[in-house]
Amino acid sequence: MAKTSPRQRKTIGRVMHEYKHGELKRSRSGKGGKVKNRRQAIAIALGEAGASKYESKSENKRDFERTKRKERRGETGQQAREGKSRIGARGRRESSRAMGGKNATRTASRRRTSGRSNTGPTRAELYQRAKRKHIRGASRMKKAELRKALQRS
Repeated sequence: MAKTSPRQRKTIGRVMHEYKHGELKRSRSGKGGKVKNRRQAIAIALGEAGASKYESKSENKRDFERTKRKERRGETGQQAREGKSRIGARGRRESSRAMGGKNATRTASRRRTSGRSNTGPTRAELYQRAKRKHIRGASRMKKAELRKALQRS
């Protein structure tokens, strides 16, 4: 599967948020009941974000366009249940009395900070060092475990 765009990740996050709060429905009409299986929720999220490996590029693109239209109109389950107004074309939320009228000037998306703080080597770098030192089970270790194993050797 190709790397997802920030917009796709936002959609996946929204769908998983709906699942977490029991708002994700099985069918488009919502008559199928709540999704109770996390894997099914992930499949729905990838499908809505146009990132499914089981569909062609054109089908994925079509699905993502449909989702973007739905989000713009404010028709997602999350927006309906949380009473959020739709996001306008300029990426700003429309002002509402419920929000105190403050949100008209704020952008809808969060400001991006730097990708990663300087916390030392990445897990991939630690894994490469562990491979060079022939540390067994390195592929299954977490970053902290790799760091510890490298210190021991």
